[in-house]
Amino acid sequence: MTWVLQGIQRIAIDDIRHAADMGYRIKLLGVAQRTGRGLEQRMTPCLVPASSPLGQLEGGTNMVVIEGDAVEQVVLRGPGAGEGPTASAVLGDICDLARGLRIATFGQPATTLQEIPAAQTGLPAPYYLRLALQDKPGALAKVAAALGDAGVSIDRMRQYGHSEPTAPVLIVTHKCTSAMLDTATEALAKTGVVAGDPVALRIEEL
Repeated sequence: MTWVLQGIQRIAIDDIRHAADMGYRIKLLGVAQRTGRGLEQRMTPCLVPASSPLGQLEGGTNMVVIEGDAVEQVVLRGPGAGEGPTASAVLGDICDLARGLRIATFGQPATTLQEIPAAQTGLPAPYYLRLALQDKPGALAKVAAALGDAGVSIDRMRQYGHSEPTAPVLIVTHKCTSAMLDTATEALAKTGVVAGDPVALRIEEL
């Protein structure tokens, strides 16, 4: 199966602020999605609309969003951290063991589950890009050219005031694949106008 795993170590406080400016919040999402190409799985930080159910989560609250062909979207939310929820979950497991209840994780043995072919490529999505761009003529043109050559189209762009030699530039792309974005970020490193590695976050319109 296609599996993408990415942590939050590269997210800065500026990303949180910039996402909020654009009407998003950053959430660490685990997604399993069955597509015509197969099963796609990823655990990555993403931008979600601040007004969405996921965007409104606070503190240790967890949420599961399930989408089906007949039931459409089902949302489950509840405490997922802290002494109370943790104690409740542990005691619940102890009670199940004491009663002799042993239920398979998926309601049936894993060996009886239907095998789904792996998705070789992920579904396209818009992306948030944060760049540290050298403040000199032609820099933005080189960035736009590198993205365009990789097939990545710019939806919107913002540049913030700065006192450092590099300018913080934010780009939101139109939908593209992760492979296209990887090609684009590799090309950005060769332009000579981008300092450091760009930060790229998928945008999920949930």
